Amino acid sequence: NRALRKAKDLQLPLIWFWGVASGLYKAIFPVYLVEEEPERQQFVVATDGLQNIESAGEDPSELVKKYREDLVRSRIHQPIFRERVIQAYQTQCAICGMPRAELLDAAHIVPDKEPDGIASVPNGMALCKIHHSAYDSNLLGVTPERKVVLREDILEGSDGPVYEHGLKAMHGQPLRFLPKRKTSLPDAALLAQRYDIFLAAPRSSKRPPDFGFLS
Repeated sequence: NRALRKAKDLQLPLIWFWGVASGLYKAIFPVYLVEEEPERQQFVVATDGLQNIESAGEDPSELVKKYREDLVRSRIHQPIFRERVIQAYQTQCAICGMPRAELLDAAHIVPDKEPDGIASVPNGMALCKIHHSAYDSNLLGVTPERKVVLREDILEGSDGPVYEHGLKAMHGQPLRFLPKRKTSLPDAALLAQRYDIFLAAPRSSKRPPDFGFLS
């Protein structure tokens, strides 16, 4: 550990290769070693960019404020969660089958701010940007039986092919793509918990506009 100890003393940035799956790693950088635990033969790793806060010569609270204003902080588990979920769904949206990784997100079933919102594959679904946004906004829900349900006011609207085929056509349909491994399937209890949130969410009292098309 001599090289790591020197990196800690000099506060050199390092790259941490986190194993996501067999032969697949996620690079997390920069990380810094902030403390050594010799009895455990390990080091404490800082991943939030605040490793030098006590020695920077400025008011710590002001540094934290500047950091939060300048950077979007993400939890270390988020990129790992995304990689595992996308891989489990074979790079396809669970609802529509969109096969482009650039257009896919790993959506939490139970939000990660909740006690059951753990970053594990059974609490996730690979969703394209549109369906992820609709799911997070409670415009779209997924039943414990893995059936897609749209909000009533969404079904009443009409605004072009994306609205008709990308949203309304999904209503009542089962999820199109699921993980092959049973242990990676969306958990029914978590789906039920999230579906209750969908059902309890406020509904719009206004009918969405129908803009139609110019011929």
